[in-house]
Amino acid sequence: MSTLPLKTLTLAFMIESVFLFQTPPAQSASAEPQRYTHGIVASDHPQASQAGQHMLAKGGNAFDAAIATSLALAVVRPQSTGIGGGGFMMFHHQNKTGVLDYREVAPAQATATMYLDDKGVPVPQLSTVGFKAAAVPGLLAGLHEIYQTKATLPLKTLAAPAIALAENGFLADSHFAHASETLHERGVREDLKSLYFIKNQPAKPGQRIQNKELAASLRLLSEQGFRSFYEGPWAEAFAKKIQAVGGLISAEDLKRYQPKYRTPIHTEYRGYKVVTMPPPSSGGVALITMLNILKPYPLHWNALSWGSSEYTHLLTESMKHAFSDRAHFLGDPDFVEVPVKTLTSEAYAQQLLTRINQAQYATLNSRFYGKKGLTEQATQPPVLDHGTTHYAIMDHAGNMVSATETINTYFGSQAVVPGTGIVLNNEMDDFSKAPGVPNAFGLVGTEANAIAPFKKPLSSMTPTLVFTQDNQPFLALGASGGPRIITGTFLSLIHVIDYGMNVNEAVSAPRFHHQWKPDKLFIEKEIPRDVQRALISKGHQLMMGNAENVVQAVMFDHGVFTGASDPRKGGIPAGYSK
Repeated sequence: MSTLPLKTLTLAFMIESVFLFQTPPAQSASAEPQRYTHGIVASDHPQASQAGQHMLAKGGNAFDAAIATSLALAVVRPQSTGIGGGGFMMFHHQNKTGVLDYREVAPAQATATMYLDDKGVPVPQLSTVGFKAAAVPGLLAGLHEIYQTKATLPLKTLAAPAIALAENGFLADSHFAHASETLHERGVREDLKSLYFIKNQPAKPGQRIQNKELAASLRLLSEQGFRSFYEGPWAEAFAKKIQAVGGLISAEDLKRYQPKYRTPIHTEYRGYKVVTMPPPSSGGVALITMLNILKPYPLHWNALSWGSSEYTHLLTESMKHAFSDRAHFLGDPDFVEVPVKTLTSEAYAQQLLTRINQAQYATLNSRFYGKKGLTEQATQPPVLDHGTTHYAIMDHAGNMVSATETINTYFGSQAVVPGTGIVLNNEMDDFSKAPGVPNAFGLVGTEANAIAPFKKPLSSMTPTLVFTQDNQPFLALGASGGPRIITGTFLSLIHVIDYGMNVNEAVSAPRFHHQWKPDKLFIEKEIPRDVQRALISKGHQLMMGNAENVVQAVMFDHGVFTGASDPRKGGIPAGYSK
């Protein structure tokens, strides 16, 4: 792709940027990250990071650490993930890079109109709360595949930290308390309340949370092997319990479930190779589209200094194009044709540059974004919800893991399978209930993402790996936060590659988000007032708030490992040095 001539960056463009800050503000200039020699784990809970680090210290590899971290998160972040959910993992192992898809799938009994009334109108909460909102879980199937093919330590060893946390309990932190309070305000199912509330009230920071039934389930499954979740006596009893309380998941659905290897997608950006998630996630396609748009622009140049209004405007315009295409084209590639090659090509990005230039002085009408250039009905703002988790891991052997796992919104469907301590996901809401009807995150879709048996709902998860020019591991990152996963990952990557931030600075810096519909630019309050005024003058409708996306990142540079857990959720990385 050719570089745009500097004359397109007008004098007014340059003058406006002179008085805007060119370096991250003091609040985001976090301390230099701690350095390690043999590996690093970053997750959104300190005890989960420690569980992974303990496996590295025992001589395990990044995949041992991944299994231990994932299971620990299933206990201490039940508002975000769990063995009743699923996910995606980008990995680099023995010099090969791949994707493991263990996303949930629609049950056999699912239909395209299952959440609509007889007039074709979505029934409130039917796709978000209760057993009918749950898709077939895939998390343990994914971990089983990783264990069978890449891990080195015994399964009981890997599961031990999670079992201990569930049995003995963990202390609720501010995020757990916030999630509980949010659910209390929205309305909470009694089975979830009896499991995670204290004396019928939302947990407060410092209160101990135990789930002894989950401890027993994890112990039994680790003894019998994780495949026993899907077939055999335990699986059959599990499915019967779900169907007895109105759920659709059957024993045959569980038995049929298998994780799937997919081919990652990639692009070259500023001399780095960025490898990311293909469909059925929209995240990788959107990330590459945005990076391809930015390639001609010298972001390090003063007129596009970090945090300036022009920087924010340009990146916002790229977001709007990517999210428009997400709505129109993305879905499960096993069911629909997704034009991945077209949307991730530099030729397509070149076509979009005309509209990027048209929007230089003022943002455009929503119908001018993306390949189709269509518009949808206005939608509600995305729900403020961290109902997903991410972890990133590197080890001294060159292995890399970037995994995003979820039960969707806070505490998923809130439906607890009796006697198991397992909370089921509400991933069925990630399908398009009807064309143009938004899901809980305000995202609209088309027939490409319609419900069908055994189909996977479209996701925003964006686990990403970055390599140097000579194909050496450099960066593993990803995020939680619904559609804001995509923009959080995008901005953090830009912070490192274009602006030279360390990983702490990259994930802590103020962020912003636009998803095409609704036509709102969501910004954090730390973004300066003069930048806000300049964005308003360009026609952006600003919505102030927290980023509501939480990034985890680990880096290998100059022979040392560093990692960062986003302060927005309270995680802490844990590294290992011999």
